[in-house]
Amino acid sequence: MDKEVRVRFAPSPTGALHVGGVRTALYNYLFAKQNKGKMILRIEDTDQARFVPGAEDYIKESLEWIGIIPDESPYEEGEYGPYRQSERKDMYAQYAQKLIDEGNAYYAFDTPEELDAMRERLKAARVNTPQYNAITRMQMRNSLTLPEEEVKEKIAAGEPYVIRLKVPLKEEVRLNDMVRGWVMVHSSTIDDKVLMKSDGMPTYHLANVVDDYLMKITHVIRGEEWLPSAPLHVLLYKFLGWEENMPQFAHLPLLLKPDGNGKLSKRDGDKLGFPVFPISGVFPGKDGNPETYSGFREAGYLPDAFVNFLAFLGWNPGTEQEIFTFEDLVQTFAIERIGKSGAKFDIEKAKWYNQQYLKAKSNEELSKYLKKELEANNIAYDADILERVCGAMKERVTFPQELYTEGQFFFTLPEEYDQGVTKKKWTEVAVDVLTAYKEEILKTEELTADSAKEILNNILEQKGVKLGQVMQAVRLAITGKGGGPDLMEIIEILGAKNVADRIQKAIEELPVKQVN
Repeated sequence: MDKEVRVRFAPSPTGALHVGGVRTALYNYLFAKQNKGKMILRIEDTDQARFVPGAEDYIKESLEWIGIIPDESPYEEGEYGPYRQSERKDMYAQYAQKLIDEGNAYYAFDTPEELDAMRERLKAARVNTPQYNAITRMQMRNSLTLPEEEVKEKIAAGEPYVIRLKVPLKEEVRLNDMVRGWVMVHSSTIDDKVLMKSDGMPTYHLANVVDDYLMKITHVIRGEEWLPSAPLHVLLYKFLGWEENMPQFAHLPLLLKPDGNGKLSKRDGDKLGFPVFPISGVFPGKDGNPETYSGFREAGYLPDAFVNFLAFLGWNPGTEQEIFTFEDLVQTFAIERIGKSGAKFDIEKAKWYNQQYLKAKSNEELSKYLKKELEANNIAYDADILERVCGAMKERVTFPQELYTEGQFFFTLPEEYDQGVTKKKWTEVAVDVLTAYKEEILKTEELTADSAKEILNNILEQKGVKLGQVMQAVRLAITGKGGGPDLMEIIEILGAKNVADRIQKAIEELPVKQVN
């Protein structure tokens, strides 16, 4: 590429950042880094009515959690700032004026009531999509229908107005999308969008194009929902004389609900029982009351696993490989391998990724999670066994917090016992074997997994009992559970005295199954 690659992620601070937005940020970042370019974070806060305090900080924290640090942003200024659109307000008016002066935009003085009346007239005439366009604009109050002097008087008197783009009546607008190929739209289907609102703030369309041009953005990688706006943006580049510097567009496929029926919405997480936001946050709901949004981070997903999962929602490497580090993704990612159709949001796949990354961590790393949970629950622990516990549990857990919830028996005596196992397996034979087992292990100088197994097998042989008759009862006495990690490894980690105490407790507390 001749120019330095410059991409941007431009979210609006209107609440929690949807996982689809995070994927857009990720794809931008991967593309920039692969091409030794730069990624810009631009906060698009021109819609002050929808602005939510704290949302910008939430966006920043979300990106940092998954390892995306933009090269230029409100927090890392470059030469093309400011990086909040609200701080760039004064620079947009000149471009809107240029469009008016050259006949590509106009002033519109229509009131909300007049706009509603226009739409009702079109509906009555059975127009499917009522629009303010090349035909209807000539029946409205604007600088195309009013005398020039009257327009000047209205502006001078401070009468509210907006500036609208004057879309050509008969023109084919074309763009070559990096994901979808050639996209062609007839101008008759495009309405005269508002470019400057009555409060003097630009709309997304004008600010977006002006900012992308001034910030020298070379590639616009964004969600499919912006595809209908792309022809409008192409017209703006043309009318402003910037066609030669127009960025290449890539519109990403939608994220779909797990069943593939419809777009994954912000509400689907609560309905379906999984997060759809990167991190948790509290923001005003529709009724104005605080609403909590659950995040992947707080649910126990590791950032690397989340990134790997997210990268595959719409993209594939063309190989069987599924595990990619961030560095791998930078090397391998290609926009050409992004699909056009929507990507199903498979939360089970997200869990699978988390399992893989969790298993790949060292026991030392995992012990930090376990230590944190133990201390949060005021449970005393022997620091020497933390790593060994993690080694025993890591193959059986999906989330870091499960090292504690599923492995708490390593640190506390069972308070409850699996009732199903108790009823079926806690027999006189089991109690007899466990009594002998308790006595024998206390005689052992150093109890290992191998010696614990050998002692149990010897007792079983002496008593003529099969392993299957008592194995679950042994596990029940020691852990309170009917399943779990390798039992002999558990016994080695707990030690002879601890195991003996647990066996004695179970013998004293559990009712023996009566055999008729």
